[in-house]
This record gives sequence, structure tokens and C-alpha cells, in this order.
Amino acid sequence: MNSSQHPFQKIAPDVKLGKNVRVHGFVNLYGCEIGDDVKIGTFVEIQKGARIGHRCKISSHTFICEGVTLEEEVFVGHNVTFINDRYPRATNAEGALQTEADWKCIGTLVKRGASIGSSATLLCGITVGENAVIGAGSVVTKDVPAGAVVAGNPARALKKKLPVIARRSKPRVRAV
Repeated sequence: MNSSQHPFQKIAPDVKLGKNVRVHGFVNLYGCEIGDDVKIGTFVEIQKGARIGHRCKISSHTFICEGVTLEEEVFVGHNVTFINDRYPRATNAEGALQTEADWKCIGTLVKRGASIGSSATLLCGITVGENAVIGAGSVVTKDVPAGAVVAGNPARALKKKLPVIARRSKPRVRAV
């Protein structure tokens, strides 16, 4: 990413940005780690503690909350939502607004090469396997096996395995 920040981006100083990261306008990043060659679309928020691997593409209007890890080469479609709290509440037992001490962040892991279709929602505490595909509009409530294709609400397997995509031994580097 250039050293000059777009006027409609909010990138906090505690964000760890890799090389050649492309960040579009109206993006909010804080306390997260972004790998090399990542593309982040417009109207995306990535919260503290989230980790994005190298060569991921995160499409517009997506919310990646604390506790989410995307490994390398993950595709995230438009308007995807991750959730990190199984029992969200506005207030604690005393009626005061909740603080970080009042709830537990539950992580989500999306493994290398997985693809998540637009408008999918992923509940916390799950793992999406390597090269898995989640259909658009799905609500993922359970682990998705490597190479599986799932869709629906709740998401269910449509195919057991996709063909493995041959990978180059070294990532292709584009001249800038």
C-alpha cells in the first residue's frame, strides 16, 4: 500500500500491513494483521485480533470481527459476516452495557484456498477446510471439511470434494 492513505480510510497505527496491500475507500482497520498482496474492497471492517493471510481477496461490505483467521489465498465475497459471540447481549447481569470482560470471543478459522460466497454468515467456533466453497447466502453453523461445497441455511454439503487446484511451487509475483 502507498504511504499516502485515502481520505475515506481509517487504518489505525496498530495495524500490521504486509507488502502490496490494496485498500479501497471507506475501510476501517484496527488492531489486525494483513498479509502481503491482499485486496480489501470498499466498506470493509476488520477488527482487532483478526489475521488475514497472504494473497486474500476481501470483497466490499464485509465484516471480519475479532478472533477470525483467514489463511493464505482465501476469497471472501461481498457482504460476508463473521460472528464471534454465541450469546450476544447488550448488557451484563447488573444491567450495565457489556464490556470485554463480560463476554468471551470465540474464534473462526478459514483455511488456505477456501472461498466464501456473497452474503454468507459464519458463526463462531468453526473451521472452514482448505479449498472448501461456501455458497452465497449460506449460514455456516458447523465445520466445513476440506474441499467440500456447502450451501443453505443451515449450510449443508452439496459435494463431498472438489478437484484439487494445482498450485505453483512459488507464488507468481507481478511487476509493479
